[in-house]
Amino acid sequence: MKYSLLATALVAAFALSACEKQPVVVNTPPAETPGPTVVVPGPAGPQGATGGTGATGDSGATGDSGATGSQGAPGYDGAKGSTGATGATGDTGATGGGTTVIVPPPAPANN
Repeated sequence: MKYSLLATALVAAFALSACEKQPVVVNTPPAETPGPTVVVPGPAGPQGATGGTGATGDSGATGDSGATGSQGAPGYDGAKGSTGATGATGDTGATGGGTTVIVPPPAPANN
């Protein structure tokens, strides 16, 4: 089966390429064209008048407002003040009476 299909394809290729076909040639006569037209310029005319000034253009549209700025940095804290002067020494206290008070320590807790 494998070789018979190959053989059939080769025979078909040779059979189709072996046919001699004559090319078809069609000769068309050239179209008649009239002779070229030659344009000869005449003398130059006088110069034209100067044109008027153009109209003024419209004003442009107003731009959008800018964005709000960011908050500024905190201000500088002032320098620290110097230490105040030492106060005056107080008067000497009065001498006490002859009574002495003794405070006993608290008793230890029993656990």
